[in-house]
Formats: sequence, structure tokens, C-alpha cells
Amino acid sequence: MSNAAGAYKALERRFHRLSVLDGVGGILGWDMSVIMPDGGAEARGEQLATLSVLSHELLTAPDMADLLEAAGAETLEDWPAANLALMRRQHAHATAVPADLVEARSKASSACEMVWRSARKNSDFAAVLPHLREVVRLTREMAAVKAAALGLDPYDALLDQYDPGNRAARIDPVFDDLAAFLPPLLERVLERQAAEPPLALPQGPFATDSQAALGRKLMTAAGFDFDRGRLDVSLHPFCGGGPDDIRITTRYDEGDFTQSLMGVLHETGHALYELGLPAAPWRHQPIGQARGMTVHESQSLLVEMQACRSPAFLDFAAPLIREAFGVSGPAYTPEMLRRLYTRVERGFIRVDADEVTYPLHVILRYRLERAIVSGDLDVADLPGAWNDGMRDLLGVTPPDDRLGCLQDIHWYDGAIGYFPTYTLGAMMAAQLFAAATQQQPDILPGIARGDFAPLVGWLRANVHAHGSRYSADELLARATGAPLSTTAFKAHLERRYLGA
Repeated sequence: MSNAAGAYKALERRFHRLSVLDGVGGILGWDMSVIMPDGGAEARGEQLATLSVLSHELLTAPDMADLLEAAGAETLEDWPAANLALMRRQHAHATAVPADLVEARSKASSACEMVWRSARKNSDFAAVLPHLREVVRLTREMAAVKAAALGLDPYDALLDQYDPGNRAARIDPVFDDLAAFLPPLLERVLERQAAEPPLALPQGPFATDSQAALGRKLMTAAGFDFDRGRLDVSLHPFCGGGPDDIRITTRYDEGDFTQSLMGVLHETGHALYELGLPAAPWRHQPIGQARGMTVHESQSLLVEMQACRSPAFLDFAAPLIREAFGVSGPAYTPEMLRRLYTRVERGFIRVDADEVTYPLHVILRYRLERAIVSGDLDVADLPGAWNDGMRDLLGVTPPDDRLGCLQDIHWYDGAIGYFPTYTLGAMMAAQLFAAATQQQPDILPGIARGDFAPLVGWLRANVHAHGSRYSADELLARATGAPLSTTAFKAHLERRYLGA
């Protein structure tokens, strides 16, 4: 075996170990959100911090740079060469940050998240403020050292962790375009809906067990593999774990099944992506992992928004909903469910927002987190800045911080630089679904029968199976023939909500 081949094999072993450690951290994080007693918070924070340090030390070991240099890409075929490039990227990010900062930020984020849980419940921003200050301080420090090492703007250095290669300079014009397009569209949609007959709303109670059973049935129809995953309950819905052990969570409201059901299908989209990532020998290599959060969000939003809020899916789901809850009447017809699931209204909560207003929630958070990282916004002023932004973009002002700046877990858990991927993912989802249904005519008829195989098959071939082999831009261009733009997303919104 040549020196180059031996170096590459050594790197494969190390990155396999890193992937396993990351999987352990994911399961511990799931446990913390789902079943861990509150008294275990401090110990769990230490466990997660230790895993972070172990991974960091493994990635920044003294001989890692030598191995990366010795494993010359010119000696490798396409997939190994792309894998090596991703290894080098991870190493560059890791070596920019000292281990003690990694540990301190992990501990601060775990502590802040635990305080946030009660602060959110009690609408008590002051209680979490000192903890959030510490998370932000450490995040700024991390952003600064990464920016210096990678030649990036501090915010871009954070964004690059979640969405490799993306930059604020590319996001700003896209979001400015949407911020100009969406408020007038919102007015037109609200005017159109006001002229429609009154909406018949489902009347509860809807037992949690029945909601969970319905969710599992629809997850199975969509292609979720319960031999490799499970559904549980948490305060904030998420998809965690990995391709061989995927964990979905949701939250239930016995007075309204509709939000939880779509939340489950949203997380199922994330899970299908993870379940479809390349198998051995790439499973635990950088190239075998998801290609950033814009692509990940595109998969969840494609399933939820593009497929499962379509008339085709609601024709299939309506009788299952009636059967699950033992109900009947006009509120449970496919047409009324379609109107319900495409109802647009100004609201305070991002995760409950409709397709038209949701991007405005994201644009607000993106602008605020950029201001926090740059120091233009003091953390103590976040509630006021949040309320001003909600008023300007959405025309509503939250009555308290529980419905305002405390509603999302991300910043309190240290995930700063993440928010723009939600709306970029929605744009990508619209573009992918348009291409998929054009290229594969069986997709919509299949969804109407509860058969997602044509859609999932197209996604497996065009998105999932490539892992991180291509950049998000390259992946999208290969699948749709065009780079990411607002065109398909705008057309989708106008078609669905205005009949245009």
C-alpha cells in the first residue's frame, strides 16, 4: 500500500470514529429532550461537553494535518477525493477553535437550554438572559477565531457550519426580494380567503394516542422505516439520531390534531433523507452525511408542504383522519382539510406559521442573529427588537416573550447561524418538487393513493444517495437543471394561494 493510500485509510478510520461519537451525542441529546429527568441536566451537560472535546481532540490530533497532506487527492477516485476534501474542511473548522472554547460553549449551551425551558413557560426572558449572554459571548469568540482562520466574515463562519459554502452576501438579496414580495402577497391572500365561505374547523378532543397512531400510519405510507426509527414527544419537535437509528419527536394538542400531524410529516421528511444517505462504505464518512441544513430543510418541507398539503395527499388522508378519531362532517372532507391546511393568517409562532408568512419569521431571525453576532444588537435588547421586527414584517406584536423571542430553542442551545436554512430549504423544496413531478408523472397519482414510492425513489436517486458528494448548488442544478432562485417558490405560492 502506498503512503498516500495508507494515509487515506487511516483518515477513514478516524472519521468513522468521529461519526460514531457524533451519533452518541445525538442520542444523548434526544434523551435529554424526551425522557431525561431535570435533575440529570448538569451531568448530561458534562457528558455532551466531554464528547465534544473528544471529537475535537480526535479531529485536531497532531498528526492529522500530515495525514491530510499525505493522502493526495490526485491518487483517489471521485468519491474518495470528494471525501478527502470534506475531511480537510472539517479539520480547518476544528483547528480554528481551541478545545477549551469548544467545551465551554457546549456546557454553556446545555445550561442555557435547561433554563430556557422554564423561562419560555413563564415568559421570563430575564431568567435566561445571563445564560444567553454567555452563549452569545462564546459564540462570538468562536466566530472570531474561525473567521480569522478561514478568511470569512464572523457570521459566515457560523453559517458555514450549518450550510457549507453559503454566505450572507448571497442570502441578503434573496431575503430582501422575499421581504418585498411576501407582504403584498399576504394581503391578497387574506382578501381572497375573506371572501370564501366560513371554514369548518375540527372539534376536539383528539386523544393523544389516536394522534400518535395516525401519525405512525402516515409516516409508514411516506416510507419511514420503524425498524430503524421511532416517534416520541418533546417540547420542541425535531429529528435526531442517524441513518441507522433515527429519532423523531413531536408535541400533541388534544384540542387540535392538525399541527402535530403536519409536524410529524415534516420530521418524516428529515428522516427519509437520513435513511436514504449512502450506505457502507460511506455511512460513517463525511461524504456519506447530509449536505448541510438547506438541503435537509428542503427534504422536510418537500414532504410536508409540497406533498402532504397537496390536494392529492389530502384525498388520501381524509378517510384515515375520520377513521382515526371516529368523526364525520364537513370539517373532515378533503376540500375542507385543504382549506384548513392552506389557511393563511398573521401569527406569532414560527412553527405554526403557514407557507406565506413563515419566511418572514425566518427573515426576522436571520437579521437579528446577524446583529447579535456583529454586536450591533445587545442581547438584553432582543425582546424589543424582536417585537419591532414582527410588527414591521408581519403586522403583529407579541403580547409577551413566550410568544416572542423565547419561542425557539435554537439560540438558547447555541445554534446561531442556522435560521436562514429554513427558508432557503423551502425555496429548494419548491424547485425540487416541480422538477420531480415533471420528470416523474407517477408522483402525484401515487401520493393520492398513499404510495410515496415514486417520490421517494426520485429523491433517493437525485438527492439522498449523493450524500455530501456535491455542493447544495451543484446538487440542485443536477436535479432540476437550474441554480437556486425564488422563481419556483413564488410560483408555487401564487398557484396554491391565489389560484394563479
